Amino acid sequence: MRIGICDDEKEIRHTFAEKIRRIYPKAELEQYPSGEELLSADRMPDILLLDIRMPGRDGMETAKKLREKGGETVIIFVTALEDFVFQAFDVGAFHYLVKPFDDNKFREVLSRAVGQVEGRERAESTESRQEKPRLIVTAGGKHVSVNLEDIVYAEVFDRKVIVHTMDADIEYYGKMKELEKQAGEEFYRPHRAYLINFNYIVKYDASNIYLKRGQALMARQNYREFVQRYLRYNQRKGQE
Repeated sequence: MRIGICDDEKEIRHTFAEKIRRIYPKAELEQYPSGEELLSADRMPDILLLDIRMPGRDGMETAKKLREKGGETVIIFVTALEDFVFQAFDVGAFHYLVKPFDDNKFREVLSRAVGQVEGRERAESTESRQEKPRLIVTAGGKHVSVNLEDIVYAEVFDRKVIVHTMDADIEYYGKMKELEKQAGEEFYRPHRAYLINFNYIVKYDASNIYLKRGQALMARQNYREFVQRYLRYNQRKGQE
């Protein structure tokens, strides 16, 4: 278990390191005095305590860059600022700790974050042993099989459904509604022409969803429901 602390104040980094060692003495600790040093590291931590107000690249921008790199680091913002709490959801933050807080609150949040990391590792181990749900279509006169979890997004164009994975684009004649029904809760249809996989979201706004590969349109009337569904998805993943 790798736990990182990113704060420009050395004393604060050492204080959090001591707290963590008392709770998880076997954890591997990494300290970063800036967002730039964190982002240039060879390995990202499993859990990151991240300050917001830092010189240079602040904590929120650091978190956005971290997500763009595709990391699954569990981010806990630790700050005296309450103004950024809603932006924290945009980068998939696990929690937003506002100073001052007591040791019991810190222990509670950190233990939940550790539980999420360990749960994800167990789920990945289980999934590797289970048969994954697949989409089977006819494309170019051939039968093609695709793991549903590998689909980044799908779009409708000229009566065809185009399925995009990280390394392929598959076109077939079909209906988006049928794919949506088969895909399940991991997916959402933000626009009549698009179906996206929550797992590949990098960032979003009221008009677009930016994915690890490509982007999809957001119908404005669906934005509120999308945000609610995405938050529930993140909470559900955290409990697995």
